[in-house]
Amino acid sequence: MKKISLVFLSMAPMLFGQQSEKNQISKTLDTWHAAAAAADFEAYFNLMTDDAVFIGTDAEENWQLDAFKSYAKPHFDKGKAWNFTAVERNIYIDEVANLAWFDELLDTQMKLCRGSGILKKEDGKWKIAHYVLSIAVPNEYVDELVGLKRERDSILLNQLKMKN
Repeated sequence: MKKISLVFLSMAPMLFGQQSEKNQISKTLDTWHAAAAAADFEAYFNLMTDDAVFIGTDAEENWQLDAFKSYAKPHFDKGKAWNFTAVERNIYIDEVANLAWFDELLDTQMKLCRGSGILKKEDGKWKIAHYVLSIAVPNEYVDELVGLKRERDSILLNQLKMKN
């Protein structure tokens, strides 16, 4: 029994540390989403790394940070960007607590979406390095959705295949 207690006690700081890091990461993500809802351009982009990537719901939305800023700026300038609220979130952290990955279900203007990504710790603060946004589509609607996007996807697929 003593061995079990000692093992648990020796693991407690690590478990507490992981939970503290997860809380910080969750706060970073919530603050990032809130900055978009408030159209606070500086606060939003200050929570991203200098080499961040944002992948949107459209197949052609794969932005490096500067391109994403250019896309987003007019939305923020109107005083209304986008409003995402996490309703479920899972966070995972590497052993040295410098890298984290997550997935989240979001309540958005597009209804239920999924966000996922990677955060890096820079100067003691968590920053978003990679974010992927996707629209959650129930399996029973996939055939209908494929029909709606078939023509556009075929054109884009042909263009992409021609590049290779």
